[in-house]
Amino acid sequence: MYVLLAQKPIVVDLSRQPPPSDDISIQVVLAMFAVAGIFLLVAAIGCVIVAGGMILYKRRRDASAPPDAQHTHIRLQI
Repeated sequence: MYVLLAQKPIVVDLSRQPPPSDDISIQVVLAMFAVAGIFLLVAAIGCVIVAGGMILYKRRRDASAPPDAQHTHIRLQI
């Protein structure tokens, strides 16, 4: 027990203070909006790619269907 008490004490110099730091709350809010904007942009690009692929697929399917098909087929004109 005496070994723990015999250690050197920790001395902190309180006369020197570090320079005050900037308020980061505005930077954090702007970074959150930037990340949200990036996610929305990626989602919009993904939606455009999927919608374009569906339109191309349906146009190709409609073009290759025979005109005298036995089943009802709605021809989309987009």
